[in-house]
Amino acid sequence: MIDKFTYDDDIVKKFVLATLVWGGAAFIFGLLAAMQLAWWPLNMNLEWITFGRLRPLHTNAAVFAFAGNAIFAGIYHSSQRLLKTRMFSDVLSKMHFWGWQLIILAAAITLPLGYTQSKEYAELEWPIDIAITVVWVIFAVNFFGAISKRRERHMYVAIWFYIATIITVAVLHIVNSIEIPVSFLQSYPIYSGIQDALVQWWYGHNAVAFFLTTPFLGLMYYYIPKAANRPVYSYQLSIIHFWSLVFIYIWAGPHHLLYTALPEWAQTLGMIFSLMLWAPSWGGMINGLLTLRGAWHLLRTDPIIKFFITAVTFYGMTTFEGPLLSIKSVSSLAHYTDWIIGHVHGGALGWNGMLTFGMIYFLVPRLWNTKLYSIKLATNHFWIATLGVLLYYISMWAAGITQGLMWRAITSDGRLMYPDFIETVVRIVPLYWVRALGGALFIAGFFMMVYNIYKTIKSAPAAQEENVVTAPKQSVVFGRPAGEGHHKLEGMGTVFSVLTFLAIAVGSIIEIYPTLSLHKYVNPTNLTDPYTPLELAGRDVYVKEGCYTCHSQQIRPMASEVLRYGKASTIEESMYDRPFQWGSKRTGPDLARVGKRYPNLWHYQHMIDPRSVTPKSIMPNYPWLLTKDTDFQILRKKLSIMKAVGVPYEDNTVANADIDAQKQAQAVAADLKANGVNVEGLEKKQIVALIAYLQSLGQKGKN
Repeated sequence: MIDKFTYDDDIVKKFVLATLVWGGAAFIFGLLAAMQLAWWPLNMNLEWITFGRLRPLHTNAAVFAFAGNAIFAGIYHSSQRLLKTRMFSDVLSKMHFWGWQLIILAAAITLPLGYTQSKEYAELEWPIDIAITVVWVIFAVNFFGAISKRRERHMYVAIWFYIATIITVAVLHIVNSIEIPVSFLQSYPIYSGIQDALVQWWYGHNAVAFFLTTPFLGLMYYYIPKAANRPVYSYQLSIIHFWSLVFIYIWAGPHHLLYTALPEWAQTLGMIFSLMLWAPSWGGMINGLLTLRGAWHLLRTDPIIKFFITAVTFYGMTTFEGPLLSIKSVSSLAHYTDWIIGHVHGGALGWNGMLTFGMIYFLVPRLWNTKLYSIKLATNHFWIATLGVLLYYISMWAAGITQGLMWRAITSDGRLMYPDFIETVVRIVPLYWVRALGGALFIAGFFMMVYNIYKTIKSAPAAQEENVVTAPKQSVVFGRPAGEGHHKLEGMGTVFSVLTFLAIAVGSIIEIYPTLSLHKYVNPTNLTDPYTPLELAGRDVYVKEGCYTCHSQQIRPMASEVLRYGKASTIEESMYDRPFQWGSKRTGPDLARVGKRYPNLWHYQHMIDPRSVTPKSIMPNYPWLLTKDTDFQILRKKLSIMKAVGVPYEDNTVANADIDAQKQAQAVAADLKANGVNVEGLEKKQIVALIAYLQSLGQKGKN
């Protein structure tokens, strides 16, 4: 019996157009952030557009708005054709689309306003986290529902990667987002210190793995063969690529925490599995490149093939560099530097960006039943974008190595060669301008594409007819899967999905579970005091302003770091920190032991005008900290939540949190006034709470 049906291409069109809209926003935010580091006045003394607030907005827009919509466009388009069925529900498709756009809009509003959890790629607050969960479940039901009613018995390789994406992203998001609400747009995670660090980078690294890698590999396995009209090079290699990548990738997160207070076994485990990633990653790259065997001539004439092959090449480069950076000796040089920024953008712009551009050029003429407006314009876009990515990557590679070498340079008599941190910042500012130029070129190419796509859609016939598809009707749910081995497994969607879940669950449990018993790693003779109520309020201001985007609070046990900052950080020092603040980038110096190093007046001047105490600083001004009041009334609730999750606050401390905070604020304000600061109601201002927090860092040891 033959079935006749149509595909839902309207949902694909929606996601394609959303990709273009949000892509433009993400790239512009990124360019502005890059230029703010090159020329600090571009922070414009505006609270909602400082680098600390703009950077998480840019990363969320790039990852979840641009790449996310591109993923959904490709999955909805390719899955229907690979499964020979319409999506499970048109209503669920629409709910998925509009729900995702509302989440992006919520992020675009809340992040500039300072509502953040300060966790990389997971900054959004608890109501939005819940919305993400709901929309992801809608997507999953729609996708697995389509699998259940498919007419194609065996699931093609792209479907495998989509399954891994949907399952793993759900696990990552739910586990990392367990938090306790404090107010409508603030929460504290249940994890603290090393627990929070490990869970966050288990999430953070695998967000890259299962949101920016596996779904794009699925798109690669579908669109490169389609564009080149060639079969995938090796079916056997695709099997090895999939299962080894899914199993190994989940273990690699701790390589972001090398030389930190994380237990040594976890660091070593993360490094070993990161090195193992070389094999499956390059197996996938080879499979993608060799799919073009016999079709290399298309590289000269077809811009779509140019984009795809360049994307796969950047995938190979990035997945070579990632394991390289996970080697401890290399990490000691590269971590906290701009080398990591270059590495990330090599993947984001070169791999995700170029593949997305090629896919859109492939899809739009087919979706709108027309021809691409200009092949020449698409080709020019390719060359301009490629040049932009190379300028970006090379400049950050050079900047990162320069930073790392300057930070660790020690003279023959055992002194730091560059004791003033600002020396290492000023040296690389010219490279920040080169990075901005590369970003500008990438954006110029993107808007050439937007124009090309606009003209293409405008040239489409007004009446768009749905193409009727025919396929044999067969039961794949209750029918016996044909074939042997993996071919048979491809006919069993539920079994395949369960095995995928088990592949990612093993490493997750083995890594995370041991650190949940934090007392095993804590030295009872080296305990620290929790923050006072005012210090906790100041810490929340620190997080809100995005100070964590430029400052770390983790001193590594290296001679140069100990000379510069003091003794290496310990597990105990961050055991009450929710969220942890170990950091991932040092545009400014580490702050783990900044407490009592400078007087209150220095911190006051540093926040109002950083250049008054550190000439040539690229840090923004924060004048609004002098006008905004600290919310003392909510401190009782904050401390009660902290006490509930194990922070050793006395009942009396919780009950009098607001009173104690006001007393400490009055003492700080009195000191500032004695040194010439004349601001009415100074003790109520957020700058006082922030100063109290900064002065507490490194000062909490009981012994």
